[in-house]
Amino acid sequence: MKTHLHFFKCLVTTTLLLAIVHSQSLAGEILVAAASNFSGALTTLSEHFEENTSHKVTLIFGSTGKHYAQIKNGAPFDAFFAADIHRPELLEKEDLVLPGSRFTYALGKVVLWSPKKGFVDSKARVLNRAEFRHLAIANPNLAPYGKAAQEVLEARGLWKSLRDRLVRGENIGQAFQFIKSGNAELGFVAYAQVKRPNQRIEGSFWDVPQALYTPIEQQAVLLVDSEVARAFMLFVRSDEALKIIREYGYDIP
Repeated sequence: MKTHLHFFKCLVTTTLLLAIVHSQSLAGEILVAAASNFSGALTTLSEHFEENTSHKVTLIFGSTGKHYAQIKNGAPFDAFFAADIHRPELLEKEDLVLPGSRFTYALGKVVLWSPKKGFVDSKARVLNRAEFRHLAIANPNLAPYGKAAQEVLEARGLWKSLRDRLVRGENIGQAFQFIKSGNAELGFVAYAQVKRPNQRIEGSFWDVPQALYTPIEQQAVLLVDSEVARAFMLFVRSDEALKIIREYGYDIP
């Protein structure tokens, strides 16, 4: 009887171990390159995806232009979340993405923001008064949000007059840090960087009319054909994910 009981316990233990090993063998990991403006939303999306699967998502944030260059040079990313249409289209034309994988995941908005209350008014008259030393923007050559900021200043006739006051971040995340740290009194950032779910925006801001800049349509592409990467992209397009993206201040196409 003891022998049979011991055999049964060993069988159960072995079965459990095999189940654990099997589940671990099904787990996968993907490396995702993403535009800095999408860091808050994509971090939350990845956490939800990991909670519901056995997979791991590693996120690398930076400027869309820099990520594009890295992908062309063979960087081992599985997916790319850009801040524009242009780079995903280029990668598609260069046969560096999975055919048919390109899609729009969010529509971004630009705001002029300062952590100081009352510093930025609803018509951004602070720009004309120029009562500040530094105005932060992302590099227009690398970051779509930086390009949008340049378009806004040009539309207001202020690009040349404020050029000496500009501090340029490599990406919109760096531009945001310039402002938050006090190295710049104000700057153009993504609305999603100051908007958090169920929270009021700190400081003061100008919601820039979208007629002043080219619409920021943000697209994603698959770079590697893997089950985990495909599953993650499907999740990003789910109702649950779209709700999260909206909560972070984006519009949905």
